[in-house]
Amino acid sequence: MYAVIATGGKQYKVAEGDIIRVEKLDAADGASVTFDNIIAIMSDKDVLVGDKVANSSVKATVLKTAKAKKVTVYKYKPKKGFHKKNGHRQPFTEVKIEAINA
Repeated sequence: MYAVIATGGKQYKVAEGDIIRVEKLDAADGASVTFDNIIAIMSDKDVLVGDKVANSSVKATVLKTAKAKKVTVYKYKPKKGFHKKNGHRQPFTEVKIEAINA
């Protein structure tokens, strides 16, 4: 059985035991998190969408909160002497999916 959840403006296909990286959540390491925004749940026999997943949830445990590798942004305009170098590290939260409650 797996589910499609939405968090942080993105959608993730998850199953029990999966470890995924989502946009930074406001939760401490080791805390339990519940995802209520379920788009679909698929089992071996049927697919649940719409009103059938209204009361469903996915429970997860926060493993860690960190920053991803640095992405270098370099802007350059030829013949003008313009150079601008910038870096960005996107924060993320790594969670382990514990249960899918359909």
